[in-house]
Amino acid sequence: MIYFDNAATTYPKPMTVVRETERALLDYGANPGRAGHRLSALTSMKVYETREKCAAFFGAETENTVFTLNCTEALNFAIKGVTEKTGFCHVITTDLEHNSVIRPLERLRQQHRIIYSIARSGDSDGELLSNISSLIKSNTRVIVMTAGCNVDGRITPVKRVAELAKKHGICLIVDMAQASGILSLTLKDGISIICAPGHKGLYGPMGTGILCTDGKYPLSSLIEGGTGSQSLDINQPSFLPDMLESGTINTSGVIALSKGIDFVNSKGMDNIRSHENALCNLFISKMSDKENVIIYRSKGISYLPVVAFNLKGEDSSRVAQYLSDRGIYLRAGFHCNFLAHRKLTTGTGGALRFAPSVFNSKADVLKLITIISDFKH
Repeated sequence: MIYFDNAATTYPKPMTVVRETERALLDYGANPGRAGHRLSALTSMKVYETREKCAAFFGAETENTVFTLNCTEALNFAIKGVTEKTGFCHVITTDLEHNSVIRPLERLRQQHRIIYSIARSGDSDGELLSNISSLIKSNTRVIVMTAGCNVDGRITPVKRVAELAKKHGICLIVDMAQASGILSLTLKDGISIICAPGHKGLYGPMGTGILCTDGKYPLSSLIEGGTGSQSLDINQPSFLPDMLESGTINTSGVIALSKGIDFVNSKGMDNIRSHENALCNLFISKMSDKENVIIYRSKGISYLPVVAFNLKGEDSSRVAQYLSDRGIYLRAGFHCNFLAHRKLTTGTGGALRFAPSVFNSKADVLKLITIISDFKH
């Protein structure tokens, strides 16, 4: 088996993460923050250690670092929480966004709580920045955007947008689903809220996500319930992280996520990105000279280690099934992102997505290329 679907979730996980998951289930089985006994206290301590590491990783205060089930949940907390506090307002997003961004915005629009505009990304960072700037209105309160598109890997100029947002007093929410563990972006770069998965570039277990806020823009809860704090009060706690962590968190997953962050820090994000980009460049160099291959990349744009491609005249799902039957796994279709596919004009079948990880090798890529070359119409 050769796994190239790392934009969906990284696999395999580092053995340190696997062992820590098992250890958490065996040694830290109590509910954190829900009792005064020793095992609950020990479990709480391990969760707090991960919270500290996540906060440091994204430049946040520990108390402003919230655990969620995934990046989607974090984005919903951020988008709906901020806009509820601002009242009816205007939101700007881009044509590169995952459904985890555009669907919450559309739901809020249908509820007459916001209006939103979609900035065209165009063919350069400057064009995207200019288009975002041109959409700012007097009632624009939020910009929500990806740091890197999950379909073709296009990197966006987040730091420059952050400068623009700060100038106009706008909350900037950044979707780090594809960029965490690859790009060194933190709240210190001017981002208001970072939403990230634990199970992708941070190599943690599935069922883990992170929301980090600079605390300047009030949030509101979407889910109310037990938090282990203020149990005699009928109202949800108003402070973080408790306000957004109702019910029991994925305790074993969060504890194991700590080892995922350790893994990324030990490897170094620059080294991980360099290795994965080298594999992408090898794939592109070998595939670009084939007449029946379409690579969805443009000159002058920077990309994450993700490559969207198609074989001319072939449905992406059929090609993906052919590869799967031969032990090579990557994703076909629309990747939960109709906006990016519409921009790239991938067609009715979407596209294939090649997404290597630190565990892949050049030999893996060359085998993929050989098998694709043998594909018959």
